[in-house]
Amino acid sequence: MTETVLDRFLRYVVIDTQSDPASDTQPSTEKQKDLGRVLMAELLAIGLSDAHMDEHGNVYATIPANTAKDVPVICFCSHMDTAPDFTGTNVKPQLVRNYQGGDITLVGDTSQVIRVVSHPQLNNQIGNDIVTTDGTTLLGADDKAGVAEIMTAAAHLMANPQILHGTIKILFTTDEEIGRGADKVDLAKLGARFAYTLDGSTVGEIENETFSADGVVIEITGVAMHPGYAKGKMENAIKAASDIVARLPRDIAPETTEGRQGFIHPVDMSGSMDAAKLQFIIRDFTEEGLKEKEDLLEHITKDVMTTYPGSRHAFTVKHQYRNMKDVLDRHPEIMANLEEAVRRVGLEPVRHSIRGGTDGSRLSFMGLPCPNIYTGGHAYHSPLEWASVQDMEKAVETIVSLVQVWEERAA
Repeated sequence: MTETVLDRFLRYVVIDTQSDPASDTQPSTEKQKDLGRVLMAELLAIGLSDAHMDEHGNVYATIPANTAKDVPVICFCSHMDTAPDFTGTNVKPQLVRNYQGGDITLVGDTSQVIRVVSHPQLNNQIGNDIVTTDGTTLLGADDKAGVAEIMTAAAHLMANPQILHGTIKILFTTDEEIGRGADKVDLAKLGARFAYTLDGSTVGEIENETFSADGVVIEITGVAMHPGYAKGKMENAIKAASDIVARLPRDIAPETTEGRQGFIHPVDMSGSMDAAKLQFIIRDFTEEGLKEKEDLLEHITKDVMTTYPGSRHAFTVKHQYRNMKDVLDRHPEIMANLEEAVRRVGLEPVRHSIRGGTDGSRLSFMGLPCPNIYTGGHAYHSPLEWASVQDMEKAVETIVSLVQVWEERAA
């Protein structure tokens, strides 16, 4: 199975599927459907006769049950898009075979070096095969590693009917990287009771908790005036916006937090003298922590704006996603079965909290409880992204083991 998952992965990563947060369509980029069409054709070729892609680019397919037991229908899900943070056009994957340690200098841009000191997981990869970028693009292991693993597991199950399992649903989504991955998923059509995303990182780490997330937009209307005659009259909206950012606490920022600490993070500032706009993401693992940070940001904003008495502002909070642990804790069998599957493939399961979100966050609150499984990818959203072939294979084995556990434990 190792070569199969590698072959699939190398085939998928060269297809440009970056999503676009500035687009209001879904998918946000039509090129995501290029991968969707490839996957649909491959699913049909291995015998999944209902495989299809909807108008939003989501791909659905079913592996029929081959057991008489009443096994809950489970789904495996990954997203096809790659992040807009760094270019994903003209990806040139590089294969480092039999890695023997040390830093990895990337051939397309030798200033880009995957350093062991910054990527300590490399210490666990001695003798393994590692896929990197050439340093000029991201790789797309987030989440094409997950896509390749699900596809490889599906092909293995279809080719080995002696492996007993219930009905298995497959779902590949678009636009996860811009927070819209579950927006157009038809859960009634999908027909699953529980799901697992393949969108994690280090093997052994299984994730049942995410940030809770909101976005905040602050729009400022200043007082425009000719700068030569502006004394006592002009109120510069850019300066007001800058004052708000300058007052943010330095210890509640992504660059100063870790573990279960949340943050306030400005992601965009634009404008002119008469009008400016600030965009933030707010993150915390609890609803209370999220509200505290939003209240703090609003207090800072109002305080700053008192120094601009002729100006106006609007403060808008947008719900993004919530901590999936709230849902998953109501269905302990989901994580229990996953932990058993991880042990069966020779790993020790480690429950981990995601300092971010996945499709599983949204799907869980839409009624499809959905934790996250490792893929073997690392350093996502950057030209230093890399993935271990052997770890990808371990993820394939985990999927196969997991469907067996569900079948064995069914009535």
